[in-house]
Amino acid sequence: MKQRVIEIMDTTLRDGEQTGGVAFVPAEKLAIARMLLEELRVDRVEVASARVSEGERKAVRMITDWATRHGHLEQVEVLGFVDGHASVDWIRDAGCRVINLLCKGSLKHCMAQLGKTPAEHIRDIRAVIDYATMQGLSVNLYLEDWSSGMKDSPDYVFTLVDALINTPVRRYMLPDTLGICNPLQVIEYMRKMVKRYPHTHFDFHAHNDYDLAVSNVLAAVLSGAKGLHTTINGLGERAGNAPLSSVQAILKDHFNALTHINESRLNEVSRAIESYSGVAIPANRPIIGENVFTQVAGVHADGDKKDCLYQNDLLPERFGRKREYALGKNSGRANISKNLEDLGLDLDEESMRRVTERIVELGDKKERVTQEDLPYIVADVLKHDVADERVRLKTYILNLAKGLRPTATIKIEVDGVDYEETATGDGQYDAFVRALRKVYKERLKCDFPVLVNYSVTIPPGGRTDAFVQTVITWDYQGKVFRTRGLDADQTEAAIKATMKMLNLI
Repeated sequence: MKQRVIEIMDTTLRDGEQTGGVAFVPAEKLAIARMLLEELRVDRVEVASARVSEGERKAVRMITDWATRHGHLEQVEVLGFVDGHASVDWIRDAGCRVINLLCKGSLKHCMAQLGKTPAEHIRDIRAVIDYATMQGLSVNLYLEDWSSGMKDSPDYVFTLVDALINTPVRRYMLPDTLGICNPLQVIEYMRKMVKRYPHTHFDFHAHNDYDLAVSNVLAAVLSGAKGLHTTINGLGERAGNAPLSSVQAILKDHFNALTHINESRLNEVSRAIESYSGVAIPANRPIIGENVFTQVAGVHADGDKKDCLYQNDLLPERFGRKREYALGKNSGRANISKNLEDLGLDLDEESMRRVTERIVELGDKKERVTQEDLPYIVADVLKHDVADERVRLKTYILNLAKGLRPTATIKIEVDGVDYEETATGDGQYDAFVRALRKVYKERLKCDFPVLVNYSVTIPPGGRTDAFVQTVITWDYQGKVFRTRGLDADQTEAAIKATMKMLNLI
């Protein structure tokens, strides 16, 4: 059986930006468009809605200028409206050559929102299509509220498409605008469309109001849809859209379909969009959540060690990630053994028992235990020098004054030798790290790890004296690891995490 190729149109920059509180500035939109097209290799990107603002026009112009230079212009699309020449002129003047024309896909929307008969709406749509074609634009057509239309007024949907099927429209894009469909309905409605218009390209656009977006996407593909609309991290209005990461995995593993998506870049791009949008990725989000490749139960680690018994086709390496084995009261000897093995530590039976008891004790207190904590736990429990502090922070001074860049003066001891340095930075912690980097690179002639990610969590309650946990992700000579620090002061917590890192390397 020949594999089907499914086209992916990502609408993070248009529909995803309708997430509450999310607004991308033009430079961010350009950066995201480049990631989507060149790193993830989506087939198309919808980058804006016409006539929204001057900032939006600037963003589209920046994207189309870049896309023209790099051969991606035909992959850039903008949402337009049935408004005579206005949207077409806006899109053309912004340098875009594809309009995704939004028309009404249900009789209720046509009559109640527009106050027009189907014939009047069809006449207006045709006029915009004709004008867009004259201006050199390609046209895709959204049937807004299509799912409600197929449920309540299918004759209207068929009348609309019958009237437009011989126009230059390239794709008919079928949204479940209100997220009301279940997979059985999607199968029914999509099959009716494909049967009536067998040579037409249909895209499906899912919303996640009932948490069925990904299931509905699969149903649409099974029923003949040739294209799908996604967003990074499932961003979108209300409950969001179908997340690209999950759609990609399901298409490949459950439908044996082909896309052009570069899976290995999904995690990094998702993290970048998390940063740009300010919307955190839930830890249990499939594929990209922090915890989804972490085994907690000790029996799972034991089974994986013996014959990969608790692994499926969602191998973390596919998505640029690695499998981890959590440490805590449920981890057991197998998890601990696996983490010690990764660190190159070998314990006898009695030592393993004592370390396991200590980790369980910490887990009962709900303290998080990471792989990077293990050498310290081992040293604490067994009183030997597995985690000897070869690097000690003897003293530091941080200066912060209005109108001046923050300054850090530090004195550290490395293998019994003291080093002092001073540096300025964009913040107090940045100045501290720059001073450390001078010690390592200029005095010690050593590599210094790259800071990959920096996250701060504060317990709820709003107290000014609450403890702050800082978790820093580092990349050192190709190995990525995390360290954490806990303190009432955010900078001090970050410094503790950093000193832990220096001793680990």
